[in-house]
Amino acid sequence: MKNSNGPLSGIRVIDASTVLAAPFAASLLGDLGAEVIKVELPVKGDPLRGLGPYKEREPLRWPGMSRNKQSVTLDIRQQEGQEIFKSLVKDADILIENFRPGTMEKWGLSYEILKEVNPRLVMTRQSGYGQTGPYATKAGFGTPATAFSGYTYLQGFEDRHPVSPSFSLMDYISGIFMAFGTVSALYERATNEDSEGQVVEMGLYEAVFRMMEFLVAEYDQLGKVRERSPMLHGHSSPAGTYRTKDDHWVVMVCSTQRTWERLAQAIGHEEMIEDPRFLTNVERMENDHHLQEIVTAFFRGKEKEELVELLDQYGVPISPIFSIKDIFNDAHYAARENIVDIDHPRLGSIKIPGVVPKFSKTPGRIRHRAPDLGEQNDYIYREQLGISDEEITRLIKKGVI
Repeated sequence: MKNSNGPLSGIRVIDASTVLAAPFAASLLGDLGAEVIKVELPVKGDPLRGLGPYKEREPLRWPGMSRNKQSVTLDIRQQEGQEIFKSLVKDADILIENFRPGTMEKWGLSYEILKEVNPRLVMTRQSGYGQTGPYATKAGFGTPATAFSGYTYLQGFEDRHPVSPSFSLMDYISGIFMAFGTVSALYERATNEDSEGQVVEMGLYEAVFRMMEFLVAEYDQLGKVRERSPMLHGHSSPAGTYRTKDDHWVVMVCSTQRTWERLAQAIGHEEMIEDPRFLTNVERMENDHHLQEIVTAFFRGKEKEELVELLDQYGVPISPIFSIKDIFNDAHYAARENIVDIDHPRLGSIKIPGVVPKFSKTPGRIRHRAPDLGEQNDYIYREQLGISDEEITRLIKKGVI
């Protein structure tokens, strides 16, 4: 394996987005080697800098989200800021933004205008509901978008209200889709004859909706509205959350015929494999209640470690339900370098998630810590754009940078 910053080394990204989904997409690109220049408002910066949790007033989310980025301050609402922004875009491969549709156009920074500056530019646009449609200009945040996607309707218990995810799940999933779309556009640019860029855009709700093809097909073909369920429901049997003898919780699922047969052998009921009530997944789902009673009783009679070891031996998909404390103490997480240390300018060091996915030839890495606001102003404006000291002083006084 050669020394590498990642497969996207040499790609320059301008991250003009704020808070979560789009900045996460930029973070993923940065982890895989792209140079990411984060453009933030002077004084205020990205609101993500103010989100908790905190230690000694330091936001603990920022270091993990914004590693491998450089920060410059620039007010692109002002005309002079827009001209500097165009200078940044001129040598960039990617621009990521997540303002409400029409905002960049209002500031004279539409794709049509930026394409004149840089025909190769890939402009990735995240918004709540996409660039088109009757809801395009609505404010879009992750939790309402999750509700709009149909996901929240499925979460929780039947006799209680729907439950939103306990963290910004929609934003992170959308960020993955955005990163995927962006590198796909880079590939297209690299292989087409004119080498021109294009716009990649999606609504925040669309990522999770794309993942629920079962919901679409079920309603279309069966007219069924799936209701809330606290676990996997209507997919496969047996599956669910189970309590062990020593009062731990585990999750087990048999999504294939083979794993079901392995489970039946593991719990000492091999005869159920040929039982007409459990012959295929169709029959097992019809008799799920009876099957769950058998599985639940067996699991409740075993301690967690004994149960997991047994089912692992048989190749049955099972996992304890981990807390973050469990994760920190787990040998597999350590072996995979899923948690790493990074320097922090005031806290000394802080643990953050490691880089994934892993590449055999060109692995990504954490090249530098998350920046303080405007930390790279001098480097970008003086050294790269050649702006004089006098001009920088004037722009600072005017609030442009």
